[in-house]
Amino acid sequence: MDTIRGSQTQAGTAADQGAAPLTGIEHVATSRLPTRHGEFVMHAYRQTADGTENAVLVRGEVAGQENVLVRLHSECLTGDVLGSLRCDCGPQLEMSLERIAAAGRGVLVYLRGHEGRGIGFSHKVRAYALQDEGLDTVDANVALGLPVDARSFDCAAEILKHLGVRSVHLLSNNPRKKDELVKAGVPVTRVVPVVPPHNHENVRYLNTKRTRMGHDLPG
Repeated sequence: MDTIRGSQTQAGTAADQGAAPLTGIEHVATSRLPTRHGEFVMHAYRQTADGTENAVLVRGEVAGQENVLVRLHSECLTGDVLGSLRCDCGPQLEMSLERIAAAGRGVLVYLRGHEGRGIGFSHKVRAYALQDEGLDTVDANVALGLPVDARSFDCAAEILKHLGVRSVHLLSNNPRKKDELVKAGVPVTRVVPVVPPHNHENVRYLNTKRTRMGHDLPG
């Protein structure tokens, strides 16, 4: 219970420790979340423009801290929940939670509305069908007249500021996440790769992310 109260204080009064007030997003609720990786404190944040609700898991004390281990994880129903082998999202989520739990301190921001890099679930399924016909993940989106990547990480930056995080060790293979956090005023002092083992279904997808989207992945 003390952990919950402490994290509620982090989310509710982080501005007292120098964090900026929230812009475009509101803190809605806080609870305890026991998981197989250990216990976290879960926060709900709602984006005011469209009502999208994001989940934030916090481990340990992060307010006013430097070099906090952070994962910005884009929602992926197929990978995170259904165990799809087409991507590496589910294993990345698990690895990130494991690392944050092992470190004893960190934040995972689960960004809803990012399904299919922001194109939505139905379009993602359509893109999968085109990939089965031979297109890669980039060309499939283009063929549907959709952005290759429509995600924004602005709300994640706002959440980290509200929690009072001073600087970040970012769990990511995507340089764009670092660039967007830094642009939004959240210093990233280190990028920590998250590279699960590949499988026969996602080898092409991962190669496309590396060669066409600039992700830092082994060749």
